[in-house]
Amino acid sequence: MAARKNICFITITPDTMHPLRLCEGIFTQCEKYGYNVAEFASMVIMNNFFTNFERGERNIYELIDFTKFDGVIVDTVNLIRDNTMELIENIYKKAKEANVPVVCVNSPYKDLDTVTCNNDILMRELCRHAIEKHGCKEICLLTGFKGNYEAEQRLSVMIDEINKHGLSVKEEHIIYGDFWYQSGIQLAQDIKNGVISKPDAVIASSDHMALGFIDEYIKLGGKIPDDICVLGFEANKEAALADVSLTSIESAFASCGAAAVDHLRRIIDPGKEILPFEKNINDMLHIGESCGCPPDIKRTKRSIQTLIYHRNRYYTEEVFKDNIDIGLLMESYIPEQLAASTDPEDCLVNILKAAYIIMPFDCFSLCLRDDWLDTKKDKTIGYPDKMRMVVRRSNIDDNSFAGTDKSVLFDTADMIPQMYEESDEPHAFYFSPIHFSEKSLGYAVLQRKLCDHSKYNLVYSNWLRFINNALEMTRTKERFVILSRQDKMTGLLNRRGMYEKLDELLSRLDDEHEIYVGVIDMDGLKYINDTFGHSEGDYGIKRVGEAALGITQEGDICARAGGDEFYIAGLRDKGSFDGDELTKRFCDKLSELTADDGKPFTVSASIGCTLGSGDVDFEELISEADENMYRFKIARKKHRR
Repeated sequence: MAARKNICFITITPDTMHPLRLCEGIFTQCEKYGYNVAEFASMVIMNNFFTNFERGERNIYELIDFTKFDGVIVDTVNLIRDNTMELIENIYKKAKEANVPVVCVNSPYKDLDTVTCNNDILMRELCRHAIEKHGCKEICLLTGFKGNYEAEQRLSVMIDEINKHGLSVKEEHIIYGDFWYQSGIQLAQDIKNGVISKPDAVIASSDHMALGFIDEYIKLGGKIPDDICVLGFEANKEAALADVSLTSIESAFASCGAAAVDHLRRIIDPGKEILPFEKNINDMLHIGESCGCPPDIKRTKRSIQTLIYHRNRYYTEEVFKDNIDIGLLMESYIPEQLAASTDPEDCLVNILKAAYIIMPFDCFSLCLRDDWLDTKKDKTIGYPDKMRMVVRRSNIDDNSFAGTDKSVLFDTADMIPQMYEESDEPHAFYFSPIHFSEKSLGYAVLQRKLCDHSKYNLVYSNWLRFINNALEMTRTKERFVILSRQDKMTGLLNRRGMYEKLDELLSRLDDEHEIYVGVIDMDGLKYINDTFGHSEGDYGIKRVGEAALGITQEGDICARAGGDEFYIAGLRDKGSFDGDELTKRFCDKLSELTADDGKPFTVSASIGCTLGSGDVDFEELISEADENMYRFKIARKKHRR
């Protein structure tokens, strides 16, 4: 089976109307051509009020290795609208370096290829509906930012269509806005205050502006549609569910997404057939109350069904296969289950179990940094060279797992290994950041069939927030556990940590091994503290701890027992341990560590060792080693005299 081509799609807020429409076209064409699609997206708009969270989301774009893709589609409409020029420029530079074909959606950027979204026929249909269906003659056109490509394009088409009907648009009725509610609110105030003459109809270039207008106009005492017919553009769910449902038409972004794929196909598969993508305009105009027509009740019901919060619902197998609603997510107690995780491994297992809530999918993967638990190594930008897949829940094979024992380490440049595996059909891979605030922990990958693209919804984005919070809570718990086992000054185990590790050490003691125990005590600590200060005494304690750690092997215990006393312990093959050799290595190591420190005092320490085998009593071994340490200390004092 030939390797599938992989298309990269870069967007923002993938569960909102605009990127979902793009995906409709992109996924439909890629399914026809057998291409995989990898979608990289922040779950929140850029320039979000919660700046730290936004930075954590934005990090997902640092993951993209453009050399691994055959083509790239950039949703510049969303990116430019959110004023993320730094992000776009970074994408531009990396794509250029990779020499990969890139196509922008509707809004051009520098010298990149661009496919334009032909909304002309749709904007004309809105004008025709207002004029031919409702007899409107004076029409106010509310568009986006002055100079913005889409705003100007939509405005010019509407003016042209109105002119074709033998009508003209007054200068005062050409209004530039911001594609957002405030523009509609301002227009309503200007009309009610007489700043602008009242038209027969307002046609807005976005639903948000139209809804803002309706809401404010009614608040000011006006009536819609009795006073003014209002029509919008995009046909989002809010339009269908508003108090006065909005007549609106879908954008052509599905066709634009399809055109972007076709554009790349001509480059990456030259000479291959380009298959048509078609949508019926009659299915794209959605009638509401705002123009005076009877509303589309079926559409309203469908919109409600996708948003309704069910407290109790009969969740049949068909419901799970189709779409999990937000009510089931919020009533599932998944956050509580995740919060109850006892340790990092338990948390990963609980994430695996909780993945049922994001059905349908073929595979879900959670990839984390190897050092994700270490709060001292927090990372905010980019990812390490290697990532570890710690959770995989698969519905296409038996390879599901959770935890570090079965985890898979892979090159971060591969992003997700499954994308390059042979498969019977093409897939969509949704890449989403895993982070807490701006601290990047890794990323998640949801693998679905291309035909399931419409199922990317509010449930998944909120479920990921549960995962983010659970991982951070686990990190915090783990940090407290480490602190409870660790000596703050030296970083070595404390007594509690030592005894916890001792159980594991003694469990490995058998007839072929013996256990050695060493007790180390710093010499002259009181003199150093009294003469040079406690900070210098602390310096000495740290150096002794470093020397103790320096003579241990992997799997040994090295702990600060308290004050200036340290314990070391480990297993050795019977007959192989040499206490005199260990003592010499310790003294040499301590001399080496302090040789160039330039202190007005000498840091030294005494050490005593003992051996045990069979059913040992650790406390007795400590006592024996402690006695040997004091003999060493006394002998050395006599020698110095």
